[in-house]
Amino acid sequence: MKTTQEIANRLVELCRVGDYNTVYDELFHPEVVAIEPDTARVPGKTVGVDAIKAKGEEFNAMIEEMHGGFVSDPLVAGNFITLTMGFEATFKGRGRVKEEEVIVYKVEDGKIVSEQYFY
Repeated sequence: MKTTQEIANRLVELCRVGDYNTVYDELFHPEVVAIEPDTARVPGKTVGVDAIKAKGEEFNAMIEEMHGGFVSDPLVAGNFITLTMGFEATFKGRGRVKEEEVIVYKVEDGKIVSEQYFY
């Protein structure tokens, strides 16, 4: 079983190249819970890898052009991983936007069981 640090390193490696499907398939528990702020354009709580993938597809469909982004090095404490991520993109009907977020992941039994976004 991978340690939380090993999962964190792999998470960052995959996110930096935009390979989110591998993140979901390899690192996430099938019943993972994703929590977004109440102000988000997406549902506040999403349960399950398939639902999270669908949410990602909906988000990507809103983007006209991606201009760049970043993923920080991970901070690990116990079974928690924290990353900061950001991007700049032109959204359909909304124009160019720059966003940054903090994401906290919880790991249990070698899989990410929850992710919570702050932005």
